[in-house]
Amino acid sequence: MIWLCAGLTPSYKTIADFRKENSNPLKKIFREFVLLCKELALITGELVGVDGAFLRANASKNQLVMKKSVEKDLKKIDEKVEAYLENMEFTDKEEKKDRALKPLPTNNLPKIVKRKEQLDKDLALLEEMGVTQYNRTDPDAKLMSKPAHNLMAYNVQIAVDNKYKFIVATDVSSEGGDSKQLHNMALKSKEITENQKIIVTADKGYDSAKEIKKCTDDNIEVIVPIKDNLQTQKTKGKFSREEFTYNDSTDTYLCPDNQSLVMTGTSDKKEMLFYRYKLKKDICTKCPLKDKCLPEKTPYKELFRWEHSSLIDEHKNKMETIRAKKIIKQRSAIVEHPFGTIKQTLGWTHFLVRGKEKVSGENALIMFTYNFRRLLNLIGISLFRKLLIVIKEGNIEDIKAEIEAYMALIFYMWLHFIIVFDFEKTKGKKLLFRLF
Repeated sequence: MIWLCAGLTPSYKTIADFRKENSNPLKKIFREFVLLCKELALITGELVGVDGAFLRANASKNQLVMKKSVEKDLKKIDEKVEAYLENMEFTDKEEKKDRALKPLPTNNLPKIVKRKEQLDKDLALLEEMGVTQYNRTDPDAKLMSKPAHNLMAYNVQIAVDNKYKFIVATDVSSEGGDSKQLHNMALKSKEITENQKIIVTADKGYDSAKEIKKCTDDNIEVIVPIKDNLQTQKTKGKFSREEFTYNDSTDTYLCPDNQSLVMTGTSDKKEMLFYRYKLKKDICTKCPLKDKCLPEKTPYKELFRWEHSSLIDEHKNKMETIRAKKIIKQRSAIVEHPFGTIKQTLGWTHFLVRGKEKVSGENALIMFTYNFRRLLNLIGISLFRKLLIVIKEGNIEDIKAEIEAYMALIFYMWLHFIIVFDFEKTKGKKLLFRLF
C-alpha cells in the first residue's frame, strides 16, 4: 500500500476529519463485524455481561459551568457588594466629619459587577437548558466522579459475549451512573445476537426496579445483584423495611408489633406508581417499639409499595439461587478485562472528538478495534486471510468448520498444558478435576 501510494502518508487532520465525519459508517462497521463473528459461531448470545467505564472527554474542567458553583459564587459576590456599599456609606458619613479622610477605592467594583453579570448569564443558560452543568467545550460531556478524582467524561457501556469475549453491543451515555443503562444494553445485545433466551448479567450499579421491569417485558432474563439499602437503618438501631412483612391476600403490611398497615392511597414518584400503607397515629403513639421504628418527630409509620413490587420480590429470590450466584461470579471474567485491554494495551484512554454523536462514532471504532484484535489473536493471520477470501466469494460455510476445528484444537492444547503443569507442580499427587 505504501508503495502504491508512492510513500504518501495521510496527515493528522485527514485522519481526524475522517473519524469526525463518519460517525454512522463507523457504527455500521462495528455492527457488521459483530454479525460476522456471530455467523462464524464465535458469538452465541447465551450469556452476556454488561459493564461501564468513564473515558475522558475532549473537554476542560475550566470550561465547566455548574449550577451549584454559580449559585455559591453569586452569593459571595452579593455579600461583597453589600459589604462594599456599607463601607461606602460609612465613609461618606465620616467624610462629613473629617474632610481629610481618603475616599474608599473603587477599582474592584467594575470587575465585581462584570463577574456578576457573567454568573447571571450562566445561571440563566442552565435554567433555560434544564440542566445542572454545562461544558462550553463539549456540551454533551459531563463531570463524572471516581474515588480518586473527578473528570470530564462519557460513560461508555459495553456488552460482552461469554463464549470468546467479543463485544456485541456498545453505547455512550452522558449519565454519571449505570442505573439507567441495563435495559438499553440488554435490548441491543438481544437484537444483535438474535438469541431469544439471552441472559444478561451486570453488577450492583445496574440494580434498578424500573430497568429490570423493562427487561422482563422484553423477555430478557437479567442477573443483577440487589443493592443493600437497608444497612443505614440497621446501624441506627431502627427496623429495616424487610422487617415489615407484606401479605398478598390481605394487601397489608405487618409491623414488628403485629399491627397491620393498610393501603390508604397512591402516589406518583419519578413516573412510577406507588401504593401508600400506614398505621393510625394513636396505635403508633402507644407502641412499645416506637423508638426503634419511627424518627422522633414522625407521628405514624408509612410505607410505599411499587405497583410491580411482586416482580422485584421474585428477582430478589432468584438472586439467592445457586445458579444466579454462579453467573454473578462469572460476570467479572466476562466483561471487566476488555476495558483494561482498551485502555492499557490499545492506548484508548480518552476521546479525541467532541459531541455525543461524534464520540459515539469514535467509540464504535474503539470497540471494533478490540474485536478485530481479538479475532486475530484467536484464529491467527493465516485463517484470517482465508476468511477474507471466502467472504469475497460469498461462501463463508467453507471456513466456518475450519475455524471451529482450530478453536477446538487450541482449547485441547491449553487444557493439556494446564493438566501437565498441575501434575508437575503437585508431583502427581492430584489431577485438575476442578476444571470440570
